[in-house]
Amino acid sequence: MDKQTFWKLIETARADRAAGAAAGPAAGPAAGRVEVADRVAQLLAERPGPEIAAAQQVLWDLLAESYRAPLWAAAYVINGGCSDDGFDYFRGWLLTQGEAVFAAALADPDSLAAHPEVREAAARGLELWDEEALSMAWRAYASATGRSLPAESFTISYPPLDPSWDFDFADTSRTAPRLPRLTALFA
Repeated sequence: MDKQTFWKLIETARADRAAGAAAGPAAGPAAGRVEVADRVAQLLAERPGPEIAAAQQVLWDLLAESYRAPLWAAAYVINGGCSDDGFDYFRGWLLTQGEAVFAAALADPDSLAAHPEVREAAARGLELWDEEALSMAWRAYASATGRSLPAESFTISYPPLDPSWDFDFADTSRTAPRLPRLTALFA
């Protein structure tokens, strides 16, 4: 399992979800009316155990890659606050949006202001997070093997956060100039 294969699983799950939504409520889960993280877990469960275990490392590598203060500030603005766990869950949601959205958000977190789900969250006062995305490989491994994912199959290592973003994200005088579109959207 590598990043490219992982992203293909996400895209397949997103396509299945879209197909299910287009088919209407009568289509049921077989047409893809399941959430992306659940569908990824189903797709992973069809693979050999070692490949499923490797997917957990890819997931943690992507979470480490996205462990950035500017993205945390964006999550704070979008969700009206963001704890440590909340940031993990927000990045879980971000992973389920696919590689293009993920990469764009890392390059420019303010670009999320154009994302349809972010715009809907602003209009309806919703929070964006997906805790289930963090356990896709765990659930797949248990489903495929009947056992828990071996702890030694992955490591977690986060980089230090950018010190130039070391301020209270609730301080709009500091976040607004750095995230102007998101700040305006959620004002």
